Amino acid sequence: MAKKVVVIGAGFAGLSAASNLAAAGFDVTILEKNTVPGGRARQYTAGGFVFDMGPSWYWMPDVFEEYFARFGKKASDYYELIRLDPSYVVHFGPGDRLDIPANMSDLESMFESVEPGSVPKLREFLREAEYKYRVGMREFVHKPSHSILEFMDWRIVSSLFRLQMFTSISKHIRRLFRSEKLIQLLEFPVLFLGATPQKTPALYSLMNYADMALGTWYPMGGMYKIVEGMVSLATELGVRLELGQEVRHIAAADGMARVVVTHDGREYPADIVVGAADYHHIDTRLLDAGQRNYSARYWESRTMAPSCLLYYLGVKKRLQNIRHHNLFFDEDFSRHARDIYESPKWPEKPLFYVCAPSQTDPTVAPEGCENLFVLIPVAPGLEDSPAIREHYYDLVMQRLETLTGQSVRDAVVYRRDFAHADFVSEYHAFKGNAYGLANTLMQTAFLKPALKSKRVRNLYYTGQLTVPGPGVPPSLISGQVVAQEIAQHWK
Repeated sequence: MAKKVVVIGAGFAGLSAASNLAAAGFDVTILEKNTVPGGRARQYTAGGFVFDMGPSWYWMPDVFEEYFARFGKKASDYYELIRLDPSYVVHFGPGDRLDIPANMSDLESMFESVEPGSVPKLREFLREAEYKYRVGMREFVHKPSHSILEFMDWRIVSSLFRLQMFTSISKHIRRLFRSEKLIQLLEFPVLFLGATPQKTPALYSLMNYADMALGTWYPMGGMYKIVEGMVSLATELGVRLELGQEVRHIAAADGMARVVVTHDGREYPADIVVGAADYHHIDTRLLDAGQRNYSARYWESRTMAPSCLLYYLGVKKRLQNIRHHNLFFDEDFSRHARDIYESPKWPEKPLFYVCAPSQTDPTVAPEGCENLFVLIPVAPGLEDSPAIREHYYDLVMQRLETLTGQSVRDAVVYRRDFAHADFVSEYHAFKGNAYGLANTLMQTAFLKPALKSKRVRNLYYTGQLTVPGPGVPPSLISGQVVAQEIAQHWK
């Protein structure tokens, strides 16, 4: 008889782990708290508007292709992918914006127009970033990171300095560029990693390679099309998906998880359990005290990636001067980063991001309307109240109107807010975080929470609080890594 695996959570990591385990011959059941799969990448419809609730950037298309190729499939078997051009727009003030071209020669021309003489430096920067991307994706992210010994390989050790693990990305960028606009453009991808650019390793310029060389893409119909494709594949492989089944307890005895119990008293016997929901929640709420990996003190000492204040808006007219992805950098980038990471508080003058998928995809909004996803990155663990949400709605909408030269608020016909309290209630997110564990140097690889339980021999973890880290591509890889570990030890 095939060994029974129960996966807790149907986000990207859970679906990835489940499909890889099913393909390896395991009998797999996923238990999902919510009534639709996808975790933070759920989708919902209201008033004819179709909203992706979480991830909106499709970067690293090679990771998605490699994922589906493991099963003899292609991403195009499940969704139509288009490359955005411009990739995104950065607004620095009224009438002051940069449209980031998809074409490399056009990108170089843009850099040259902002900072004459910067093109050779951009080429150098991206050559180094490509090396980090290739080595990082090949040598680092697919390791289970049980111990430092996995990294005691001469190829890895000899590459550490070239990977710039011990230089900040801020210092690295400022060595090459003088323009504050270009510096902010190059620093923005690390804003969600969990530290200021001054404290983030320059290794993460690999994200600039993913951005500028590999491109920004969009699956027609929304990011949820990826989830639908993964669910379809998992089902084809024999995975059972049980929705609306919130896990309340993992019953373990003699160092082995035996039964997974859900909110309505259902019991799911298991030979192996994979925790693909919030690691902190599983570790501290679903296990008995003597079976937990980490203490409350440990979790409180972790540096979390940001939370978000989100607004899902339906607008009854088409908007001008916006594109699919829009970054609003009209306020001090460094000050907002400090308000997230160094002195956590609600920012006085936040940067913000607006996704308008209806600029690309007519299926996500009624004809003549606009679908807006507005995001403010904020520190985790802050007070969350209706008054705070209303304050920031007025603040960012006023700036959106000023910077794009049009009225917006009077055309909003649908609005839904989402912040810390919702991340806790919907996803059991520790401190209401949106992105998982921060990618700081002291929380990298084997210094992250372990993917294997130290006390329950057949319990494993996957997702954005363990290796390799937060984000959609890392979550896919995390599921692959944990499935490989289970197949090696339990097949």
